[in-house]
Amino acid sequence: MSDFTLIVAGDPGQLTGGYVYDARIVEALRADGWQIDVVGLEGRFPEPDAVASHALDSALTTLPDGSRAVIDGLALGGLPAIVERHASRLSITALVHHPLADETGLGAPEQQRFRISETRALAAVESVIVTSVYTARRLADFAVPAEKIAVIEPGVETGELASGDGSGPPRLLCIATVTPRKGQDLLVEALAGLTSLPWQCDLIGALDRAEAYVDKVREAIARHQLDDRVHLLGSQSSESLNAHYRQADLFVLPSHYEGYGMVITEALAHGLPVVTTTGGALAHTLPDTAGIKVPPGDVDALREAIRSMLEEPETYRRYQAGAREIRATLGNWQTAAEAFGEALKRATTAEATR
Repeated sequence: MSDFTLIVAGDPGQLTGGYVYDARIVEALRADGWQIDVVGLEGRFPEPDAVASHALDSALTTLPDGSRAVIDGLALGGLPAIVERHASRLSITALVHHPLADETGLGAPEQQRFRISETRALAAVESVIVTSVYTARRLADFAVPAEKIAVIEPGVETGELASGDGSGPPRLLCIATVTPRKGQDLLVEALAGLTSLPWQCDLIGALDRAEAYVDKVREAIARHQLDDRVHLLGSQSSESLNAHYRQADLFVLPSHYEGYGMVITEALAHGLPVVTTTGGALAHTLPDTAGIKVPPGDVDALREAIRSMLEEPETYRRYQAGAREIRATLGNWQTAAEAFGEALKRATTAEATR
């Protein structure tokens, strides 16, 4: 019998922040001797179709009574009835990266539907693990008691120090799935006002999650005649990502909202200064000494932050030095996994004493 089964929506090997978090926690716990099964559910999420509903029900049905299941929030939040059905015989922990209702671009009816659904699902589980203090506070709006929540922030591997490749203009790097919440269209608009300065910008991230939005970003690049300066590169392997970090001069994440913002920490692990927003947890994820934060959705502020990094050597060097100092203090995945394991053990002990 495994120590727990991790259940996620879709392919567990996806290279986005939440999936990477899940995978790295599992990898580190397995290295410590934990027996963990990982199940990727078929179907559509987070608004589940019949295939998704059947997949979660089947995955939980196969688990023996008393087993522990950790269900990623993307798979859990839209299927409260199934979670409720199995909660009395299984120990279920929700792993929430950010509430589904906080996704950018949702209309009021969709937000309300997600809020009701996720509140029900979280009420049914035994415990909740979140990846930031911000998300822990956010779950008060979903009626989750603070004592039910454990905050386990992501770890990071210290990467090779970024220094640019020295072969051309400053290289800007943005790593994020191309979806409305990530705000790549705003970055293109900001860069369109900086064409008198030398720079290149690589946008790395999956292009198959929001095709209409990807088309919008492509159209903006073409309209501003930035095809030779802004490059939509799609998903990249871990090796390729490391190379991009090493060769970059500045990391930019224009997200409207993040439940944590793992790529910010990864950029800092390479000593890269950052320009980002104050959306969601980003206000806390990026230390003030390592970069510039602007209000989400403010193209002018984003443009001026990037301009100051490109035009003011003293500003750039100050934030670069701050990023390199932070780099030496970042927590690793082993520490995060140990805290994750302890949180599960505490939840099991608490349940046994009830």
